[in-house]
Amino acid sequence: MTARILPCGDGALTVELSREIDTQTNARVIAFAQDIETSPIEGVREVVPTYRSLMVIYDPAVVRGRALAGQLLDRLKALGTVRQPRPRVFSVPVRYGGPVGQDLEALAEMKGMTGEDLIALHCAALYRVYMIGFAPGFAYLGGLPERLHTPRLSVPRQRVEAGAIGIGGRQGNINSLPGPSGWRFLGQTPVRLYDPLRAEPFLLKAGDTIRFRPIDAAQERELREAIAAGRTTGMEELST
Repeated sequence: MTARILPCGDGALTVELSREIDTQTNARVIAFAQDIETSPIEGVREVVPTYRSLMVIYDPAVVRGRALAGQLLDRLKALGTVRQPRPRVFSVPVRYGGPVGQDLEALAEMKGMTGEDLIALHCAALYRVYMIGFAPGFAYLGGLPERLHTPRLSVPRQRVEAGAIGIGGRQGNINSLPGPSGWRFLGQTPVRLYDPLRAEPFLLKAGDTIRFRPIDAAQERELREAIAAGRTTGMEELST
């Protein structure tokens, strides 16, 4: 489809690249964001990549939305064909079950499998970080096995802890901060996706890929201590 420009109030535009969600569209969104960050457009304050569109936040005192829309379409056209770069691949440790993974057994029963089988299926997939949003560092993941697709809860919980690993429809996620949620949660990682005191506050970015690996309670405690002491992030980068 031809890209569409949609107004978002008086200080932002959304450039919609497609109506479908796929890795090629997402790669193009990310490349478009990087192009603007590398060669800034006057008046643009921030760009936010999503699954299939790019939000462009601008200062209306510097550039008018109509003029900016034309510049964005020209820039997108000049971008041409985008080749997907080799992604960073990370292994993320998860303690499945426990107080945070309160939906694991019920979800396994719903799917007609054991908890162990569900964990194995969840860990076997390769997940793409399509976007970061909702909360600082919150990772929306594609690649969830179809058998695990499950609607969100009809009544959200009022608090789910940071690091919770969840399922919402066809998506996976990693919570970055505690808060309310209607997702179904399988476990928790000690990894802190967002830490404002760290040199790099955000561990993941759109376009990264991850695999989950199971750990036990003792390993979780050990990792939490090492992460708190700044000896590790808890994630391992894998060779591709």
